[in-house]
Amino acid sequence: MSRTSAPATAPPVWEELVTAALLGTERRTPPGCAPGPHAPTALLDAAALETVRRRASLRPARSAERPAPAPADHRPPLPEAAARRLALLLTDRPGTGGGRRGSAPDLMELLPQWLAAANDHGYAAPPEALPALLDAARGRTDLRPAALEFAGPRALWLARLNPDWRFALRAAPGGDSALPPPEETDRVRRLWEEGLFAERVALLSSLRARHPAGARDLLATTWATERAEDRLMFLDSLRTGLGPDDEPFLEQALADRSRNVRATAAELLSALPASALAERMAARAVTCVSIDRTRTAPTIVVETPHECDAGMERDGVVPKPPNGRGERSWWLGQLLEAAPLPTWTRRLGGRTPQEIVTLPVADDWQGEVHAAWCRAAVRQRDTAWARALLGSPTAPEAGGPGAVSLAERAKLLGVLAAAERAEWVAGFIATHGLSEAFQLLGVCAVPWAAPLGRAVVDALNIARDAGNYPWSFSGVMGLAERCLDPSEADRFDGLSAIPDEPEDASPGAGGYWAEAFQRLVTTLRLRATMAEELEPGPALTDVPRAQRPR
Repeated sequence: MSRTSAPATAPPVWEELVTAALLGTERRTPPGCAPGPHAPTALLDAAALETVRRRASLRPARSAERPAPAPADHRPPLPEAAARRLALLLTDRPGTGGGRRGSAPDLMELLPQWLAAANDHGYAAPPEALPALLDAARGRTDLRPAALEFAGPRALWLARLNPDWRFALRAAPGGDSALPPPEETDRVRRLWEEGLFAERVALLSSLRARHPAGARDLLATTWATERAEDRLMFLDSLRTGLGPDDEPFLEQALADRSRNVRATAAELLSALPASALAERMAARAVTCVSIDRTRTAPTIVVETPHECDAGMERDGVVPKPPNGRGERSWWLGQLLEAAPLPTWTRRLGGRTPQEIVTLPVADDWQGEVHAAWCRAAVRQRDTAWARALLGSPTAPEAGGPGAVSLAERAKLLGVLAAAERAEWVAGFIATHGLSEAFQLLGVCAVPWAAPLGRAVVDALNIARDAGNYPWSFSGVMGLAERCLDPSEADRFDGLSAIPDEPEDASPGAGGYWAEAFQRLVTTLRLRATMAEELEPGPALTDVPRAQRPR
């Protein structure tokens, strides 16, 4: 008798077993089994037997080609203590504490600082930490640049094997780890012409950082055939290394068929005070602003543009205002923010920026004019104007004469040097407290300078003495944990005690404040320990494990 396959009409045993498992043995008796209490056991036995039979009938297949070995990472390895710390930082996840963290530091919020410090030392990531590191970077885009730089070439090797980590292929560390160097012109051109959009953006950004003219010339080769949305992204990369040599290319982009591309080109040209567009904008702007000397005190008077002509549109002026905004004031603001700021010293009688911003402005135009000058100071990185518009941090109006919002004040602060920025914010907090300081603190360099750190802690102490709950200041407290100089920790020990609560204090507020300050001190000391662990050599090896900060 020859061996033949089972009749086509025979029911497949495996499907029958699956059906019985899904419906339950009380409703469907497994094939070859008797109904009753022993049916579930018989079902499992039959499934085990059928599994062996199915596997035995498989034909051997050709084995898949092994992946190439991961590239070597020749950077020095992490010190042992730092490697253990990294493992702890990567295992902490938001919400794992079950709500309130108490006095325990938020380790995930310390991971960005740890990665930055490890990259400064030039360490290689431990291979066993790479999966957790890539998972963390996948969940937090703000971590990706530092995490991928630390992970090195092996991260890209792993990303090709796991779809969940494909983001690493689109955002290589520094934008250039998987990109050809500028001198390999053939590879550069091939990637530019054939690569994916994200790869082309990364390539252009990388070239722009190292060889601005080469990046611009590469973009020019395909500019006419690019999609409008792609042209906009590519044009934005020219902000890096922007200089006078970019003016001819940007002038051509002013005639682009996309309004957004034209607007971006005009913005970049207006950041070049000597550009032809800046001169055209200055010529338009000076017709709108002048000094009226017939009044008791010299006063700025404003005459808004009567139309938005084709030349203004070509130079980036958007003709249609947002809802609720008048056309002529909308045009005026765009002209003023695009005009070079030295224009106003010449136009307004040789006055300095400080003198100009203190001049009265007629007919309630001060807010509009000063807001436009704020945007111009940020765009042109003009420290003198930024300083003048910010004014004194102790001013009663909680801001300078031209800073009409916290967002504008924060942008103006970003123009100043780090030390001056910290000094201004410290003065602001000492005068006005913390209620409006969070956005301003976010632009200060880390670690905070000593005067700024003292101002923040003193303001927190004042808020505690007022008897309110600390939750209104949780954002500032979180910034303090990450940004205060760790060497200041000893000064805050006294604040972690539970204070005597005044009669009108919120119930239990003192205990919550003590807990918040305990977390602050613990976090600062942990940051100091993390820095020590990253130092080359046997950091903390002589300290007993039980005494090491956790």
